[in-house]
Amino acid sequence: MMDQPTVFSDEFDLDSRWLVDPKLLFVGPKIGEGAHAKVYEGKYKNQNVAIKVFHKGETPEEIAKRGSRFAREVSMLTRVQHKNLVKFIGACKEPVMVVVTELLLGGSLRKYLLSLRPRPLDIRVAVGFALDIAQAMECLHSHGIIHRDLKPENLLLTADQKTVKLVDFGLAREETLTEMMTAETGTYRWMAPELYSTVTLRHGEKKHYNHKVDAYSFAIVLWELLHNRTPFEEC
Repeated sequence: MMDQPTVFSDEFDLDSRWLVDPKLLFVGPKIGEGAHAKVYEGKYKNQNVAIKVFHKGETPEEIAKRGSRFAREVSMLTRVQHKNLVKFIGACKEPVMVVVTELLLGGSLRKYLLSLRPRPLDIRVAVGFALDIAQAMECLHSHGIIHRDLKPENLLLTADQKTVKLVDFGLAREETLTEMMTAETGTYRWMAPELYSTVTLRHGEKKHYNHKVDAYSFAIVLWELLHNRTPFEEC
């Protein structure tokens, strides 16, 4: 795992309380991969953990962008703790950018739904999951944080598959009345209309929105929990 040092902005200083020693990280099999990082099952100080390793980036612009994403995710994880948010264990910036969290062995909500399809969830299970998700979002919003990417892939189950926890804060942002945030953020089937436009947006164009974008995504996930179908599957 330990590759060449990643160039990183000095503006982000990782609190020593959350600094993990990369020499104590044991990296096991890969359990997930996205555009910005790979996630591995592993151990840290004999504790089973999930290890998210951020891609370095090839150009100075990519390196800076991934550094900002890493800094944002760590900042959000250190600010909020809740039983329905993945537990943050620590992070390190060198020799690569790594975020370490608890390991959730129940798989993603998406995988769970697909395993049952075409059968719907038991209504009590669906409501229980919905309440878990709502409480996670309420915690974030009470701290002025918008997740911006609420979807079944970012909702993981505990080993007994009875509790849902929200993960992946790479797109999360602080909500302010004046901040203009990047449009076209998230995954289209779960995105609120104000996150995209019928008019093609210029790269990096900004527009204002608030925590209600998460409420829209929650409504789509709730529909999915009740029907066990892909949203807008006819599109």
